[in-house]
Amino acid sequence: MIMILIDDMGWGDLSCFGNKDAKTPNIDRLAAEGLRFEQFYTASPICSPSRVGLSTGQYPQRWRIGSFLNNRAENNARGMAQWLDPQAPMIARMLQGAGYATGHFGKWHMGGQRDVDDAPPITAYGFDASLTNFEGMGAKLLPLTLKPGDDKPGRIWADAERLGEPVTWMQRSQITTGFVDAALEFIDSSVRREKPFFINLWPDDVHGPFWPPVDQWRDGKRGLYHSVLESMDHQFGKLFDRIRNDSALRDNTLILICSDNGPEVGVGSAGPFRGSKAMLYEGGIRSPLVVWGPGFIAPEKTGTANRVSHFATMDLVPTFLTIAGMSAPSGTNFDGVSMHETLLGRSEASRDRPLFFRRPPDRASFSGEKNLPDLAVRDGRWKLLCTYDGASPQLYNLDLDPSEKKNLADEHPAETARLITAAVAWHRSIPADNGTTYLPPAKRK
Repeated sequence: MIMILIDDMGWGDLSCFGNKDAKTPNIDRLAAEGLRFEQFYTASPICSPSRVGLSTGQYPQRWRIGSFLNNRAENNARGMAQWLDPQAPMIARMLQGAGYATGHFGKWHMGGQRDVDDAPPITAYGFDASLTNFEGMGAKLLPLTLKPGDDKPGRIWADAERLGEPVTWMQRSQITTGFVDAALEFIDSSVRREKPFFINLWPDDVHGPFWPPVDQWRDGKRGLYHSVLESMDHQFGKLFDRIRNDSALRDNTLILICSDNGPEVGVGSAGPFRGSKAMLYEGGIRSPLVVWGPGFIAPEKTGTANRVSHFATMDLVPTFLTIAGMSAPSGTNFDGVSMHETLLGRSEASRDRPLFFRRPPDRASFSGEKNLPDLAVRDGRWKLLCTYDGASPQLYNLDLDPSEKKNLADEHPAETARLITAAVAWHRSIPADNGTTYLPPAKRK
């Protein structure tokens, strides 16, 4: 299994999801040979908790990670942990215990960043090998920057050298190649040892600041974004070819590609959806999902799009375990459910329980939008957003109004009341953060 998690990429940014301004042919080919899912959700509209949900199969707030992990003081101010507890039920550790070789290559951001230099190494979470960037403990690639007209490259995030060694400096525009090369070496080693593998490949190209190859420089922030998106796709090519051109790997490997949250405002595209990164509207939490695996996917579904099944990153852990023929460790309770029949094109079922979200505690307002909703719940066709105590409800029928334009709360009072009760009960059942009291540093006395 290869889990590719792209940083800050919007639902509409891949050309196979409708982008007309940038081309992603390598990912598009996987989609043409596999499946696309149009109602797939992340665990959070921001990076660290999204990654926790994908890795654990549980709501990230259970582990007191509700926003991006920052410096020690800001984590405390938001009521958050400093890093993910290594005792969390990690999919990598479960597969490692079953004989899989496990490797993490790319951004981590679940502990070990800024002044938090005592976090556990990535290998403490069930990975045999790791290579990360400036937001994780252990061996890393750090970015050199170069733009047209520069005589020599600059360095950013140089203070991350102290978060683990060895450190290799390379052009930011080529760091995904560095992660891909490490993953390829890991795959070759696993094949030699006749071991199945689980790989995280988590590039951060399309998270600002944007540094495409000098010869692909474009004007404006959005132009730069499209350049790094296309460059990232190009760098994936040799990994995809390695799997596709080896019959044993082709028939026994699943590749999944999604984003960790919605796009930066004015840069990436959320397609037809309202909102962006850090918001609980669909544009902040809905992600493209491409699934490839000729030996797994129902042949008649090859090259199709599933537009009706809704499920989320938390569902992937129990799904992976089912596909691997494994059960969860005793005492482990997932918030996700196994969606293997849907993921492999054998069903169009959705999750059989509501899906809940809580906004990052430091994002009551963001990108010019004030008083953003605190909670959200998706249940069947209905999506409700409200405050922590259930006030100011917004109810949308996503089957008819996926862009969340018409608030139906007054027209459907019983449905609104039911979902408010469910959202508030869920919110009160998980550890609290400081979302009601948090102030940014500039506003503190």
